[in-house]
Order: sequence, then C-alpha cells, then structure tokens
Amino acid sequence: MGLMRYFRTGAAAPAPVAARVEPPLVASAPAVQSESQWRGFSVGSGVSKAGVRVDERTALTIPATLQALRIISGVFAMAPLHMYGRTPEGRTRLDDHPAEILLAERPNAHQSPFALFELIMSDLLLAGNFYAYVSLNARGEPVALTRLRPGSVVVAEYFDRAEGQILFYDATLPDGSRERFAARNIWHIAGLSRDGLIGLNPVQYAREALGGALATSEHAHRFWSRGGKPSTVLTTEQKVSPEDKTRIRADWERLHAGLEGSATAVLDQDLKAAFLSHNFKDSQFLETRQFQVVDLARIWGVPPHLIFELSKATFSNIKQQSLEFVTYHLGPHFARVAGAATRQFGGNGTYFEHLTDALVRGDLKSRMEAYWLQRQMGMVNANDLLRRENQNNLPGEAGTEYWRPANMALAGQPVTPAQNQGASDAQ
Repeated sequence: MGLMRYFRTGAAAPAPVAARVEPPLVASAPAVQSESQWRGFSVGSGVSKAGVRVDERTALTIPATLQALRIISGVFAMAPLHMYGRTPEGRTRLDDHPAEILLAERPNAHQSPFALFELIMSDLLLAGNFYAYVSLNARGEPVALTRLRPGSVVVAEYFDRAEGQILFYDATLPDGSRERFAARNIWHIAGLSRDGLIGLNPVQYAREALGGALATSEHAHRFWSRGGKPSTVLTTEQKVSPEDKTRIRADWERLHAGLEGSATAVLDQDLKAAFLSHNFKDSQFLETRQFQVVDLARIWGVPPHLIFELSKATFSNIKQQSLEFVTYHLGPHFARVAGAATRQFGGNGTYFEHLTDALVRGDLKSRMEAYWLQRQMGMVNANDLLRRENQNNLPGEAGTEYWRPANMALAGQPVTPAQNQGASDAQ
C-alpha cells in the first residue's frame, strides 16, 4: 500500500504538477503512529512553584511581557519579506511570483502582510511554533495561508534511508475536520528546537520566572485590595471562647476590612489591637519587581529600555542597544522565517529575504552624509536615493546618471592627458 494511499484524505486537494511521489510505507507504519512520534499536541502550561498557573493567557497579563511581545512582533512585522531570483548580474525581485504576492501583498482574504507576520512572531514567542494551512490552486501555486492554532497540529515523522526524514502533519482545520497532510500543505516555522522538528515552548520553559512575576503582582493586588492596611492581631489577657473569637473576628472584618474599612474601633474586654506591619523596603519588594522586569526582558529577547526599564539607561547605551536589537534579537527571527519561506515556497535559484532598511535608518543628517558618499563613489544614482526616501524620480537622464570623481583612474594604467586635464579642472 503506497504512502499517499495510506494517508488519503476525505477531500483531496489538487496536486501540484511536479508533485513528488511519496515513498511506500510498509514496515514503518506502526512507527509513524507511535505515541513517541506525536509531539507538540498541546501548548504547555502548569502551576509554578510560586503556586500560580502559568500559561499563554496569564503570561500576557504581565505588563512587561505584553509590551515585549508587542515590540518584538510589531517591529518584526515592519520589515517586509520579498522573493528574489538569482541572475548573472546579481538578483532580481520576483514581483509576479505567486509566493511573492502571497507573502508581500495578500496572504489571505482578511489579513495584511503586517498582521500575518505579527501573528507569526507572536506564535513563535508564546508557543515556539507557527503553523499555517497552505491553500493551493489547480497549478499547485499557493493562494492563501490559514493560521492553525499551535495546539491543533501534531508532527508525525517518517524516515526513509534514501530521502531522510519526511514530515507529515495531523492538523485540525478551522472547519473542525482533522486530517493528515503532507509537508507541502502545512507551512511550519519552528523556533529554537532540540530535535530539529518542534520548537521549544518559551512559556513552559520559563514557567518559574513568569510564575514569580505573577505571584509578586498578585501579592501587591491583595495588599491594596485590603486598602493598604496591614494584618491585625487582637489580644487580651482574658480567656476568650472559640465562639467569641469567631464573633469578634467577624465584627472586626465587617468594620475594618476591605477598601471601605475606615470605621473607628471601640474595643471592650481589655482587647488591644496590634498591627503586623509590612516593610517593603526591608523585604526589597520594589527591587524584586524591578529585577523581574529585566528577567522578562531576557526571556523574550528585548533590551530593557524597550519595555520601559530605564534605571541603567543612558542616551549612548540606548542608541547602541537599539542597533543591537535589530542585529542580535530580530536577526535570528528574520533568518528563521525567511529560510522557512524559501523551503516552503521557493524553487531553484530563488530565495526570500527581509528588507530591514527602515529599521536601521539613521537621523536625517547621517543619512544624507551616507548618501553623499555613495553618490560620489558612483554606487548609486539620484533616482536610487530618491526611492529610498519615498520620493519620485527626476525627469529625464538627470536621475539615472552615475558620478565618478575626476581625479581617479584605474590602478596600473597610465594617466591620459584628458584625465590630467580633468584633475586640474577639479582643483
């Protein structure tokens, strides 16, 4: 029984023209269905040692986490992804290729490219994996991407000695149907991985750090829910029965607990009130919360100043950290997503690459100085520079001409009289 027949779906999608014939699945059938092969079925969550549940929803209730994800996902989505083809002169952008139109213009009927890539990065950060169902037309070209929840996809692997590892995806589609799909039908981007198949779930592995931040925040909320009043102990030298203790406690909490507990206490039976004060300074409560913000910045990979932790910030180091953010924090994500797009949608001589020019633009003075140097060196013409500034081309040949300094010549060649005259005129 052939592998494609074994994994035949209820409603078969049109096969691409150059579809590869899958290898037969005979003796390896039980291995594909083995429990040890089913990974990533659910997004990890659980109770931390601090006693609070940590999952995607609770992690997003931490302000530092929400801001970190908003920053890294939004900035990542600002850099468009384009498809290029290699040519003898270098490369050219394939604006009419179906994959270019899909990822750079219209990924589906309801999302913009920015919204799609923001969602991709959010899934990678919170679940470690991004999955999308690839809708193909009759020619096998991609026409739409439908995001699949990370917990609704299971990766099954098959090993062939001739071709290596082959992946299949058991996915639940938005219409509720569950089928097994070949890799060409599921676009899978895995984050940091230990097996090369499934990305690690950051929320699961950072559970204790996230749980500590949640527990600290809950402690502060509980304190202020009591109106910021410390716990109270009522003491007396007289013997008090258990029934009286219950009644006295109920009366005290009714009058003095909660935000409105500001009534005047009148005590009898020689009762005295003692307050168990909370010294936040000695317990370093504020320092703990400040450290947790830095710890969260480490988890999500953003400089602390981007989530408004400015205690160690200066003008010079913020500028440097902002440049490092694009190189060291976003750079691996750009390479990961572009590589996954090339693997899924690219062919021979084609590849995808993010345009990050907008993220590394300097101030106006620095840009103009860099443009002037490039113009003098003959690297660009006027129209090239105008397009970088989102302006229209110059009319005629003025915008297409390249400059060359008059006092320069090729090394190893004699200087001609015309060149000498040009150099004299330039002086």
